[in-house]
Amino acid sequence: MRNFDLAPLYRATVGFDRIADLMDRVVASDVAQQPGYPPYNIEKTADDAYRISLAVAGFTDAELSVEVRENALIVAAKKADEATDRTYLHRGIATRAFERKFQLADHIRVNGAVHENGMLHIDLVREVPEALKPRRIAIASSAAVDGKAVETEEVSVN
Repeated sequence: MRNFDLAPLYRATVGFDRIADLMDRVVASDVAQQPGYPPYNIEKTADDAYRISLAVAGFTDAELSVEVRENALIVAAKKADEATDRTYLHRGIATRAFERKFQLADHIRVNGAVHENGMLHIDLVREVPEALKPRRIAIASSAAVDGKAVETEEVSVN
């Protein structure tokens, strides 16, 4: 694997440290280290709504954990110790412990989680603050500027 030095990005940018951190994290992570269990889907359910669905067959609600920490959604599960009085001829349902992390973008909020039919559905919604939404600025004519301060009225763009 090639190593890239991203130090120049840190020196040449102001306020974009997070972008450089994300790029550094992507370059540093090896694809072979990414866990394949449990399988999951990410779907867009509306313009500002998303859903992550994980296949968690064999786990109860008490054994699952969904947590948001530092712009990351962390889904973990640990099977409670069960009596080993069973003898399996074939065990195809994996109930091993796991922890899966999803990096969340800015202004993404977890709306809720539902566990049904062996699937864990986590609903996400994007809420952009009013201060960051686009807005239209009224333009005053140059005749109105006779050394006086020009007052403009903000008009919201939908």
